[in-house]
Amino acid sequence: MSQTLIFEDNYKKLGFETFSEKNLQTLKDSNYKSEIKVFYVPEGYELTVDFKQYTTENPALFFLTNQHLNVGKGINESHLLYYNRDFYCIQIHDKEVACDGLLFHNVFEIPFVELDENENFIIKNLFQSIKEELEWKDSSAEEMIRTYVKQIIIRATRKWKKQNLDNDEVKIPINELDIFRDFSRHLEIHFREKHNVADYADLLHIAPKTLTHKFKSLNLESPNQFIINRILLEAKRLLFYTDKPVKEIAYDLGYEDPAYFNRLFTNKIGSTPTNFKKNYTSGKKYNI
Repeated sequence: MSQTLIFEDNYKKLGFETFSEKNLQTLKDSNYKSEIKVFYVPEGYELTVDFKQYTTENPALFFLTNQHLNVGKGINESHLLYYNRDFYCIQIHDKEVACDGLLFHNVFEIPFVELDENENFIIKNLFQSIKEELEWKDSSAEEMIRTYVKQIIIRATRKWKKQNLDNDEVKIPINELDIFRDFSRHLEIHFREKHNVADYADLLHIAPKTLTHKFKSLNLESPNQFIINRILLEAKRLLFYTDKPVKEIAYDLGYEDPAYFNRLFTNKIGSTPTNFKKNYTSGKKYNI
């Protein structure tokens, strides 16, 4: 069985677990549903995050909140760090490295960062330091652990930006980064009731055309498509992981006309909601 180490104090909670081939089947994401999760995965792991499959060719960190995680295969040790907002990510932290920063709920739906040899060494040591603090249970452990968590998040954020926002395909100027980060944050909060680009432009205090142009200038999908994608992702989650009828799911996602929602889902997914629930199989494998 996996060794579980937990820090709890009033409302604050952080847990640490180690998995390998021997106990991988005990990793159930339902045990950590309400937590913020940082999952260190070595090379050779096969896992699914929501409806995307990943095979790690190099060590990687996955950053998860409400996504569904399923690990199918892995030999070497992986580490799962999970904590609530009271432990870390409260609003006083820097927004770029907080729970609503680039790594969590990013508009590109890329929940991982790949580690090179040097970064892998550093990250593994940080995880080990957290483990030791949890084992020692010193009175100053909480602050030390929070320091290590922040180092992991900062290093991963730098790496994530380099891999996803500053490469041959996408280059987002630093002064434009807040728009995309804030759009992601607002979308995650409001996608159930706000379905129009104008709603998010208003929250960002810019014109809808300006917001659309910012996405287009970087050869990204339109903000409208990102909104639809987020709604459809939640629809697929509800269809696959709950017993809610299609009509109730439509209402949950802000559609007063279930028939309209049914047409939207069918048009974008290529299958009716009912058939998706009945026939779903894992999506295309995505190698990292």
